[in-house]
Amino acid sequence: MQQETRDCARGSGMGGSAAQPLFSELAEEDINYFAGRGHIATYPKGELIIREGERSDHMYVILSGRVRVFANNSNGRKIILNIQEAGEYFGEIALIDESPRSASVETLEKSVLSRLSRKDFEKCLDERPDLAGSFLSALTLRIRYLTHSVKNLALNDVYHRVVYTLEKLAEDIDGERAIKIPLTHRDIAQMVGSSREMVTKLMKELQNRRCIEIRRKHRIVLLRPFPESLS
Repeated sequence: MQQETRDCARGSGMGGSAAQPLFSELAEEDINYFAGRGHIATYPKGELIIREGERSDHMYVILSGRVRVFANNSNGRKIILNIQEAGEYFGEIALIDESPRSASVETLEKSVLSRLSRKDFEKCLDERPDLAGSFLSALTLRIRYLTHSVKNLALNDVYHRVVYTLEKLAEDIDGERAIKIPLTHRDIAQMVGSSREMVTKLMKELQNRRCIEIRRKHRIVLLRPFPESLS
């Protein structure tokens, strides 16, 4: 189940080599251990699991399906922070503090989740004290991931933000670099803080230069290193 998310610490992201797993500190057996002690439920597509600003003390492990983590500003503009699949988890910050949720999470398709309360989480650590160190390491990597994402949004132009996002999400699949999760231009635009029109223009130019190829169901394949610029 362990889903390898790409290492964000790749400089500008231009023409890098294969990335390293991001959340590798929690092994599949450890994630399954947490999941087995939660309440398992099925959620339909489009279900809002966590609402930004609310208070709760639960984390979730994804057993099947996909979810989108996003935030809104006061004008309703949305930015996608992450897309997660089976074998990943979210909402873990609520197990550490009692602050309001910093982001919302909704299902992108029918999903099965295990909901773990703070009380259940603490029982897991009582039974398996070794998990505390692994959990802390994974949490530290997530903070670094978010730091690099913020730097990308703040310091790079739209083209470099798009390239950074494509490389971050790509993984080795059947001998090629590809993004397993389907992404529309609107999805990418909400990830990089740009308009759909601008992203569409950049993606078409990358296709024309044979840097990427769009397969069925919006599957993106990375064919060659990206140029430093499109000028």
